[in-house]
Amino acid sequence: MPHQIAVITGAGAGIGRATARTLARAGCDVALIGRDAARLQDTAAELAELHIRTLTIAADVTDAEALERAADRIEDTLGPITLWVNCAGAGVSGQFVELAPEEIRRATDVTYLGTVFGTRTALIRMRRRGYGTIVNLDALSLPLPLRSIESGARAAIRAFTESLRPEILHDGDRIQLSLVSLPAINTPRFVWTRNHTGKRLRPAGPVFEPEIAAEAISRAAFGRHRDLRVGLSGVGQRVAALLAPSLLDRRQAVHAYRQQLEKHPADDDTPDNLFTPVAGAHAAHGPFDHLSRRRMPLLLTTTLQTILAGTALAVGAAALLATLRRGAADRRG
Repeated sequence: MPHQIAVITGAGAGIGRATARTLARAGCDVALIGRDAARLQDTAAELAELHIRTLTIAADVTDAEALERAADRIEDTLGPITLWVNCAGAGVSGQFVELAPEEIRRATDVTYLGTVFGTRTALIRMRRRGYGTIVNLDALSLPLPLRSIESGARAAIRAFTESLRPEILHDGDRIQLSLVSLPAINTPRFVWTRNHTGKRLRPAGPVFEPEIAAEAISRAAFGRHRDLRVGLSGVGQRVAALLAPSLLDRRQAVHAYRQQLEKHPADDDTPDNLFTPVAGAHAAHGPFDHLSRRRMPLLLTTTLQTILAGTALAVGAAALLATLRRGAADRRG
């Protein structure tokens, strides 16, 4: 295995920053890409004691040419890129009709096109050598109301990743394209997401520390997993979406709002990072350490996901069939 040169987008805070620490501890030299140069320097300073090489580059992932220039600089300074992790993302929360077109476009560009451009930049260079690993991120739960733009962007990332894999196989390259599905993670995104709800945002469902996400990304990369799902959160909902979608819609219309919004009103002057970085010392963790779980949940590989989904569908179908039979028997009686 060649010496690992890892590139992380969105490396100044949140999952990207936690991933930088995890990969550095694994011995990788790390290139950090993000919009806030000061925060990237803070991240690099954290890694100094690990005695690995770092490089910080301020760039916006929606700028494909900027990513190309960054990759050239990384390879000139650190060496051939062997691992690229797309962590950058941006969001806007609120009722869809209240979102401005420029907000929709920007959130989609950062989350979806940022991943696409990052993947393209990495793939061009990895194909020259015939090996490498790219990791993209997906959301574990079902698409949520108030987060329609992010949900759409993550679904697009999933379809993009699945569509690209056969192309890589067709060309015979030893390039791994992994998709890591994450639950709610305690990052600063809940503080700096553009928010039209009038309430403070909070994570929906079980929430985990960013180090859990970083460890899953590392395992997906070095274990060469096609898909890696962190925990069982959302599995039951996905089965319900197949068996009783209308019932799930009605439940989401009530409970998903409660899960995502705190009772406290949001401050009118809270800055967001949709178009420009939020100033200040933001690191990997968000404000929900008191709720976050620190123990690694079950990690589901592609095979385990298939077995679990098949079992859940079989059980659900059997339960539905039994209910229908009882209803038919009651009507005959």
